[in-house]
Order: sequence, then C-alpha cells, then structure tokens
Amino acid sequence: MTQVLVVVVFATAYVLIATERIHRVAAALSGAAAMVVLGVVDAQVAFFSERTGVDWNVIFLLLGMMIIVGVLRQTGVFEYLAIVTAKRARGRPFVILASLMVLTAVASALLDNVTTVLLVAPVTLLVCDQIDADPVPFLIAEAMASNIGGTATLVGDPPNIIIASRSGLTFNDFLFNLAPIVVVLLVVTIGLFRWMFRRELGGAPASVDALMEIDEREAITDPRLLVKSLVVLTAVVLAFISHSLLDLEPSMVALLGAGALVAISRLEPSEYMSEVEWPTLVFFAGLFIMVGGLVETGIISSLAKSATDAIGQQYFLATSVIIFASGALSGIIDNIPYVATMAPLVQDLVQAGHGTAQAQAAWWALALGSDLGGNATAVGASANVVVIGIAARNGHTISFWTFTKHGLVVATVTITLAWLYVGARYFL
Repeated sequence: MTQVLVVVVFATAYVLIATERIHRVAAALSGAAAMVVLGVVDAQVAFFSERTGVDWNVIFLLLGMMIIVGVLRQTGVFEYLAIVTAKRARGRPFVILASLMVLTAVASALLDNVTTVLLVAPVTLLVCDQIDADPVPFLIAEAMASNIGGTATLVGDPPNIIIASRSGLTFNDFLFNLAPIVVVLLVVTIGLFRWMFRRELGGAPASVDALMEIDEREAITDPRLLVKSLVVLTAVVLAFISHSLLDLEPSMVALLGAGALVAISRLEPSEYMSEVEWPTLVFFAGLFIMVGGLVETGIISSLAKSATDAIGQQYFLATSVIIFASGALSGIIDNIPYVATMAPLVQDLVQAGHGTAQAQAAWWALALGSDLGGNATAVGASANVVVIGIAARNGHTISFWTFTKHGLVVATVTITLAWLYVGARYFL
C-alpha cells in the first residue's frame, strides 16, 4: 500500500511540474513533504544517505558555477563577445546567427545553459535592433544551441550533472564520449536554421554601418576583474578536466573557484549572489527527496529488474529505447526530473552488464536523449522557457507553436544522428 501511495505522490508532483499548474518549486517541495508524512523519508534518508538523499554534489556544483558567472557578469565580457561577433560578420544575419550559436554552444559547455542564455539573449536583442532584424530566429537558435552545447560536458546541462553523480563518470568521460557528436549536431543544426529561416536571414541590412560604429571596448566595465575572472575560470576548467588526478569532486572544484574569485574580486555579496538561482537549487533538493522515496520503497529496483529481465544482454535495444524514449519524454516534461527518476534505473542496468562499454552506452543514450529532446518543445528545457520570457519582456512574442514547430525538426534530426553515433561507436 505504501508503494502505491508513493507512486501517486510522485506522479501527482510530476504532472504539476510538467503542466506548471503550480510553480515547480512548490510542486517538488510538496512532493518531498508528502514522502516525509508517509514515513518513507526521514532526515537520515533525505540529507545523509548517498543512495537516497539530496545529491549535494549537484547542488554545490551548480551553486559554485552560478557564483562564478555572477562575478563574470560584472565585467561585461559576454556583451563584448557578442558585439565583436556581430561586427566581424559585418551585419549579415545568417553569419551573425551562426556565430552566436557557436558562441552560445561553447559557453554552455563550460557554464550551464540557463546561465548562458540569460547572458547572451539580451545582447542578441541589442544586435538585432542595430541591424533591423527579427530577433525571434536568433533567440530560438540560441536556446537550442545551448541545449546542444551543454550536452558535451559534465557541467553543461543539469541532467549531465545528475548522470555523473550517479554513474561516477568524469568530466573527461563526458568530453571524450559526447563532444565529437555534439560538434556534428551543432553544424547540422546551423544548417537546419539556414533552411527554416531562409527568408528572415537574407542579405546584409542597410543599417550595418550603425552596428560597425559600436565600440565593443565600452562593454568591458572592469578590465582588471575580467583578467582575474578568466584566470580563475581557466583554472576551474582545467581542474574539471583533471579532477580524477587531483582527487577532487567537480562540486569542490566549483566551490573552490567561486571562493577564490569572490575573495579577489572584492565585490559586495549582493552583486554576485544575485545570479544564484535559489529556486532551481531548492527544486533540485525537493526532487532528490521524492526520487529517494521511490528508491527507498524498492520501486526503482523493481523497475530495473523488470527491464533487465526483458532486455537481457540486448544492450543495443536498451540504448535505442532509452535515447528515443528520453527524447520524446524530455520534449513534454522538463528533463531534470525525468533524468533524476531514470538515473537509478539506468545505474542498475549498467551494473547488470558489469560496466562494459556496451552497458555504459546506456548512460550516453540517457544524456543525449534527454538533453537533445529538450529542444522539441517550448517547455522541454529550462533554457527554452528563459529565452521565451526574455523575448516577451522585450515585446517579441514566441508562441508555444512557433518554438515547437522548429524544435521538433531539430530534435528529431539530432536525436536520430545521436542514435546512429551510439550504435556505430559502441556496438559495431
């Protein structure tokens, strides 16, 4: 009976999160509270258990990176890069779009995708205003590029952080296994946008002279802080790459980097802490507690056993189902709760395969399907929602269907290519 109630609580919270009938933080905390009331979760299970509790590595990795970005934002470096990119393209809309997509994808691989679009989108509006271009194609493209670029690394997309925490995979593992296909997918997606928005991305505008007159150097508000920030950020990225040799978890690397940057920046806490997405961190905590309730009652292990028995040693079938199912579901619901739910199940599947390369492919299928599937609809990924909100506040409406009719094309093509990549690399 307890298992049935736990499933009902989780499913109800999930539906509320997916439909946004109430704020997702309220839904996650209500679900977590219900798990406590049912007696499934106590303080030990929620806060101290490595198997069922809040994953503090995820929470503090995000917190550290948000603080680093909060300091970086004070320097104006993102505005500088966007203006330089537009000027080098000499105002040609497609070249600007392609350049901003590459910039967004690279930044999303090093930072998280929501933070990247928050920084790049306002500048995109400025550049589009200078060249008299409709910003909607640019904003949609940046949202999708952030989701694709974030797939390449451990820290680029929240689902990857969850997967890494569950699987023990390192920053280098993600880079080595996912970065090659991400580069291909980004090039293909740029081509798709050239085709889908061929009318909007015509020749150079008449107002290109106004763009060329913008002095990008004025965007840098604190050169000394910029140098300090870039030194710390470089050290953090290098530590991510070599954290297994340093015996430091990515969360500790991010916190150490944030602490060092705060110490040398001499900024007021209100300046850099304003970039911390506290609702997102609280949402993660509530979500982990709910998923912990499923694990504690044995529901996840039962599902994993059933899946293992059905699949047997057919790991190509398993990865195929995971990547396409993840892509479809992540387009309907936020990919964060989906991956948090699926990670324990995939973990059991991989362990049943004794950690072979073909069994490990299930993790890459989950990452690719959930990250790329987020592009399918306007609510599939947090970056999509953020971009649509920024556009609306600046008088540019991006309807659910406007985003989704292009997102479905991008998601379908990229997920299919990712499936072919997984099959060729791990099973041929």
